[in-house]
Amino acid sequence: MLSDAIREVKRIDSILREGRVVSVEGLRIGAAGPGDSLRLGAGVRFGGLDGPRGEIVGFEGERAILLASDPIDGVRPGAAVLFESDADTVRPCGAWLGRVLDAFGAPVDGKGALAQGGLARPVRASPPQARSRGRVSERATLGVRALDLFTPCAFGQRLGVFAGSGVGKSTLMSMLTRRAEADVVVIGLIGERGREVREFVEDVLGPEGLARAVIVTSTSDEPAPRRRRAAWLTLAVAEHFRDEGLRVLCFIDSVTRFAMAQREIGLAAGEPPTTRGYTPSVFAELPKLLERAGPGLSEEAGGRGGCITGMFTVLVEGDDLNEPVADAVRGILDGHVSLSREIAERGRYPAIDVSRSLSRLSNSLQTEGERRLVAEARRLIALYADMAELVRIGAYAAGSDPDVDRAVRLWPAIEAVLAQEVDEASDVDGAARALAEVIGRDQAATAMART
Repeated sequence: MLSDAIREVKRIDSILREGRVVSVEGLRIGAAGPGDSLRLGAGVRFGGLDGPRGEIVGFEGERAILLASDPIDGVRPGAAVLFESDADTVRPCGAWLGRVLDAFGAPVDGKGALAQGGLARPVRASPPQARSRGRVSERATLGVRALDLFTPCAFGQRLGVFAGSGVGKSTLMSMLTRRAEADVVVIGLIGERGREVREFVEDVLGPEGLARAVIVTSTSDEPAPRRRRAAWLTLAVAEHFRDEGLRVLCFIDSVTRFAMAQREIGLAAGEPPTTRGYTPSVFAELPKLLERAGPGLSEEAGGRGGCITGMFTVLVEGDDLNEPVADAVRGILDGHVSLSREIAERGRYPAIDVSRSLSRLSNSLQTEGERRLVAEARRLIALYADMAELVRIGAYAAGSDPDVDRAVRLWPAIEAVLAQEVDEASDVDGAARALAEVIGRDQAATAMART
């Protein structure tokens, strides 16, 4: 009771620190107030205790630059601003499973009030120290054949899913949330269209997927501070379950929209735009967000064996995998999955381009036999991709190259292995057997023909 009373007193103390709006310039709101309240990232309230929320994003002389997190229609110079000095925290707990939250942890699913845990966690936390983290070594089953074969993933690994719009990210997310090996799934829908949130919850996840998931959402019409905070909150919730010793699968869809929100905040704070208009703070914030996923503390450092397996989608502009955000994210993560518009257009889902996808932990996760099998499959896929156009127009004469002949002959069967229905179950061993059967059967047939 005493600790609760102390927290309430501190909260009242911070709220009584009052300032005034001195300027309004587009998205920028200038405010003056007590010097000890003006700190970067501090929360504010406009007009009163229950007024719209905002955040200090920069300074201009002795004035604070604010951005609103809620609608503030009618704000004017001279309006009251209440500064909050307490750290921005959240109190996740197991009762959050099956719930849909906004960027401030308030329920938006119509299921009533949300229970609060006993431990306050910072929304914007730092990752565990590198030398204190556990090792990433145990292989996880993702339940998608193309991924389990060509981009094997370990518990605590971080993968990027790179794709243009309408190429099947939601379909892949649906398969992973239902089939991937995990105790808890935490999903951040950042900058999504408003109508898609309910569709994702009811159709993509379904009751089975939602039962073990927590969803944090901030739609595209919400202010940039909310969209950025939703990504931070997603990782904070995942960190809670990780520290409970659970294996967490964490999605953020998408990192690109997080970067766009940070760009909007940076420009409003006066940062200079750089490549494609992104501000320097975007590329500083990306590793701070992405590094929060991964293994927790090792047992020697007091950890309980939990981890966060991260899946971060990147919406590439114009299908350009080398655009600035995609390039930066690819350098931070432990592997990447590329979705191809060309594959999607010919009707094969998930539209994973295995020749442009890789896992940095493949060598340590796959057996020697599996590595040889996958290497041969990659070679055949690359051969077919190089000659596909010539084969289609009839410019390639069968018998010109035995390796190309074999690639052309096996391509339909390999394509069938890579294709998978949303509700179709799969595991690592089954996927390897299916691919080995295709390649091994052809090798045996070739040997018999030669004899």
